[in-house]
Amino acid sequence: QVQLVESGGGLVQAGGSLRLSCAASGRTFNRYTMGWFRQAPGKEREFVAAISWSGGSTYYADSVKGRFTISRDNAKNTVYLQMNSLKPEDTAVYYCAGRRINSGSYYVHEYDYWGQGTQVSVSS
Repeated sequence: QVQLVESGGGLVQAGGSLRLSCAASGRTFNRYTMGWFRQAPGKEREFVAAISWSGGSTYYADSVKGRFTISRDNAKNTVYLQMNSLKPEDTAVYYCAGRRINSGSYYVHEYDYWGQGTQVSVSS
C-alpha cells in the first residue's frame, strides 16, 4: 500500500513556473512508476508525465513537452513536476499516481494509487 500526498500548487501568472511535489509513504517507492495527471473542470483526467523506477525513462504529453519536467528522488520517496512557461490552459487539479509495473502509461486505469490532488491556476 502506498499513500501519495501532493503539494506545491497555487496561482501563477502565464509564463510563470511552479514545482509540484508528491511524497510517498512506504519502503518500496523505487518499485513504482510514477505519473502526473491533471483534470480541468468539466473535462476528463488526462496524462501529463511519467517516470520509470530508476528515473531513466520519462514520458510526456505533447501539450507539455519542452515545458514540464518530471523527476524523482528515491531516497526521499518523492516525485516532482517542474512546470515552466505555464499557460492558462494548464489550469487544473494535478494528481500524482503510482503503478507497480516498470513502464510508463498514459492511461488512468493503469495506475494503482492516487493522491488527493493539488490545484494549479494560471491567470492570463
